[in-house]
Amino acid sequence: MSNMKVCALFRPLNSKELSEFRDAVSVQGITSESFVIKDEKEQEFDFTFDRVFYQGSEQADIYEFLALPIVQGAVDAINGTIINYGQTGAGKTYSMEGPSILDCESKNKGLLQRVVDGLFMAIMNSEKPIKYTIKLSMVEIYMEKVRDLLDLSKDNIQIKESKVHGIILSGATEVAISDSAEALQNLSSGIANRAVGETQMNMSSSRSHCLYIFTVHQELTKDKRYYPSIGLIYLKDLSKIFEFPSRTKFGKLILVDLAGSEKVDKTGAEGKILEEAKTINQSLTALGKVINAMTSSAPGKPTHIPYRDSKLTRILQDSLGGYSQTALLCCCSPSPYNASESLSTLRFGARAKHIKASVHVSCKEDLDNNKEATVSTNGDESRERILAKLRVRMTAEDVQLLEELFVLEGIFYDPNSVEEIEAAYEDITSRTISSLYKTVVELSTVAEKLKRENAALKASLKASEESYLHQLERRPLCLIL
Repeated sequence: MSNMKVCALFRPLNSKELSEFRDAVSVQGITSESFVIKDEKEQEFDFTFDRVFYQGSEQADIYEFLALPIVQGAVDAINGTIINYGQTGAGKTYSMEGPSILDCESKNKGLLQRVVDGLFMAIMNSEKPIKYTIKLSMVEIYMEKVRDLLDLSKDNIQIKESKVHGIILSGATEVAISDSAEALQNLSSGIANRAVGETQMNMSSSRSHCLYIFTVHQELTKDKRYYPSIGLIYLKDLSKIFEFPSRTKFGKLILVDLAGSEKVDKTGAEGKILEEAKTINQSLTALGKVINAMTSSAPGKPTHIPYRDSKLTRILQDSLGGYSQTALLCCCSPSPYNASESLSTLRFGARAKHIKASVHVSCKEDLDNNKEATVSTNGDESRERILAKLRVRMTAEDVQLLEELFVLEGIFYDPNSVEEIEAAYEDITSRTISSLYKTVVELSTVAEKLKRENAALKASLKASEESYLHQLERRPLCLIL
């Protein structure tokens, strides 16, 4: 198990902060992982994270440290989530999108553009016999409703849970993307539909939480494989005998651009903007309660985690619950003007740092017409199921020999481990092919021997018949009167 990766980002000072406090800052960097921040009363607080990005940090550095491992994980069928958290105007959306999703200099590209490029690059460099498909969904949580940003007619998407896929957004539009340009074009269209508004803190403040969801589907192309001692084998022919399941893996990568927490006296929110701010703050409070519940419980003692208190925490249940690689980017202002808000953000990050993650490969076995199947939690049942299939096609003696071989080689595995299932599947396939090939060779040898013996018997029989007829011809003919 590993901890959630948490980083802090301090954006450059903005014009309002410069006018209020000039170039004064409340943050003093110590190392690339630790710093000291002063609150409004000049009291100092120490923080240590996985990495701290100070003013002037490059967007590429943030991506390579925070997101690149998660991108690679998604291609390897491990779910991942990247969350940007902080007060309004702290630079969350800029870090996510850069100055423009479609048209900006390479060095200013945000996490979104770099993640898209990284996904296609990882797939292009993969040498595995796998067919990849990437699909994109975009939704926003606005006033506690989940809205589809790629299809505005879907303005109240339901959140459901699947045993295989985990938390899913039922009916959300999924667009297949074939390259980076197509992905960015769809992202641009979705972003244009996002709810934004003007406040005194931000000219274009996000009024919703936005989720960008990339799903990488893998179809293992196991139609044929070359074994040095056997030659080219077509596994689809073997699967007709043993009914090996086709396998599909999928990795889900979610980028979350949270709306910022707000203080009404600073944002000057009124009317609709004020109602939006209240809803935003309520959902962020629910997120804080989930983090507190997850990190304050005694070891071994079950604790209720209030995931269902908001749409945001419900959607992020898998990410926060430790079933995916999750990274948190705490976006902060370095100015004394926002010291209290920055301190609150950093405390949230420090708490989240204690969340434990136990990631696993997401996999589905397609046994019949793409029906979802889960792996049995009973090792004996898995063992007997394999042997039962073998008994249908092989003699009891052969099955017993195979069982002894499987036990000896450690092929019977822990069904809770997807990695061991994968290895066992490969191992059983390889060894079964070898066994069948050996049997075919032996049968061919026996058949050739029987053919030779049969030919010899036929020749002997023919010789005997000819000898008998020759003897009959030489005997005198006797007539009995």
